[in-house]
Amino acid sequence: MGEIARIKGEISRCMSGDEDNGLLDGVGMDSPDAAVKVAPESASNHGSPAMPAKEKRRPLVKQSRSISQDNSNSEFHDGPPAELMALRRKSDFQRRRSPLERTRSINAPSPSPSFGPKAHLKKVPPSQIMHVTDPSGQRLVWKGTPLSVLIIKKIMDDSVLGPFKELSRWLSEEKNLLIYIESKVFDDEDLLNDKDFAPVRAKMKSFKEGVDLSNKVDFILCLGGDGTLLYASSLFQEASVPPVMAFHLGSLGFLTPFEFEDFKESVNMLLKGDAAVTLRSRLKCLIFDSSDIPNGFDNDRNDDPNQIIPPTPKKVDPPSLKFKFQVLNDVVIDRGPSPYLSNIDLYLDRRKVTTVQGDGLIISTPTGSTAYAAAAGAAMMHPNVPAILITPICPHTLSFRPIVVPAGVELMIMVSPDARHTAWVSLDGRNRQEIHKGWCLRITTSVFPVASICSADQISDWFDGLVECLHWNTRHQQKALNTPKRGDKNRNQVNS
Repeated sequence: MGEIARIKGEISRCMSGDEDNGLLDGVGMDSPDAAVKVAPESASNHGSPAMPAKEKRRPLVKQSRSISQDNSNSEFHDGPPAELMALRRKSDFQRRRSPLERTRSINAPSPSPSFGPKAHLKKVPPSQIMHVTDPSGQRLVWKGTPLSVLIIKKIMDDSVLGPFKELSRWLSEEKNLLIYIESKVFDDEDLLNDKDFAPVRAKMKSFKEGVDLSNKVDFILCLGGDGTLLYASSLFQEASVPPVMAFHLGSLGFLTPFEFEDFKESVNMLLKGDAAVTLRSRLKCLIFDSSDIPNGFDNDRNDDPNQIIPPTPKKVDPPSLKFKFQVLNDVVIDRGPSPYLSNIDLYLDRRKVTTVQGDGLIISTPTGSTAYAAAAGAAMMHPNVPAILITPICPHTLSFRPIVVPAGVELMIMVSPDARHTAWVSLDGRNRQEIHKGWCLRITTSVFPVASICSADQISDWFDGLVECLHWNTRHQQKALNTPKRGDKNRNQVNS
């Protein structure tokens, strides 16, 4: 009886916080029929009892590229990366039967934090509140039956053509889905000459880059490597990105956790809904030929805070705007072909913080922290961390270390007035642009992230990628010492 009373007391105390078990604000992650929900166990403050064994959450696909434990001795295998990739992960956090018990706010038990008996934060409009959701509670649900799919295939790789045909035929004939593909893929000679594939090709819809697909595509399937996912993100510039499931058919595969051999099982689980997703933030980049920017121009939503798709007609770009783009990985500012050091001024929320002198600067998302930024010495961050990374490239000072700033701040980069040359900008490795003196590059967190479908969950997928692709902390395990026997003359030496 005492134990039951204690549990009841814990539950009633935890339930004192506000509850919010509904759908998240869908800004930036909703296709016409998709949404991300918060599981009740992670959205509220109260815990929940252990789930029955038959209700244990299963991964979408088999974990064939992961660390494993031996069934016989339950110890982690110690071997080269090739062996690690062939084993299955059976770690505790994948096999747990009960959800994690967390509060719904990182700063207080409720959304309105107070400090002591009289102090509290000043109330602000809801549009200025940044919601940091628990990653384990981000699950994809459908508001309607998915009817269309966009397939992005890696180009200049004949090995992807066979899986593309197999996947397209299955989606068209068995799932009755409308398939969108790029014009350059639609007009591929191999597809044109394949008579058996002609009936499937006749049902497809082709498009050219630059066409708005935000209200036409329900979800995206990528066949290739990390660059294929980056390209899929680039197709949705001014609206939300449909959910993306990426199959590993490329070189690295850090962002592509699914194996194509299990594509039917994976897609079926996605179509059923309730799939784990990782919300990968993007950066909104604007290049102006002047530092004078119209007020409110770069606001993505300035009318209805619950509006998911920006209303039409779209805002008219000011004449000073030269280029705009949303990146998933990073923005790189460097000296280009100039032999001189890059000399650029960095502003944070209109306040100058430093002048960068060196080879350049990397502004990256947490997703991009494992790319160029990691090679330049930055920390690797989980995609769910709301932050922007600032990493110098070979700075001309030993004290300029990489820093992390909160997501949502505005960065402004300008060529220093006394610079000897201009600067160059590349966005996700594409769209290289030159920045002259007097121009400015404005960067902030986009309200349209990429909802990346997880193979297992948000934590497992990321650490699997670190170990398998980057060989993070992979080494031979140190051997244990034998326990000295009683009366052994070396016993004291070992203990000392």
